[in-house]
Amino acid sequence: MPVPKRKVSRTKRDKRRANHDKINMPPRATCSRCGAIKLPHHVCLECGYYKNREVIVTESVT
Repeated sequence: MPVPKRKVSRTKRDKRRANHDKINMPPRATCSRCGAIKLPHHVCLECGYYKNREVIVTESVT
């Protein structure tokens, strides 16, 4: 079996592992109807529309 020639330093090891600990923000999209920021492929919580169809009846405060 192959064996590493040298010991991997703590810095090199930690740099390799650092990518697993990243916190990623969820992707964002804008609602085509009201322009609010929402998750893609989800109902807009501001206007209640999804794919130009009203899914949730919401009361606008505007």
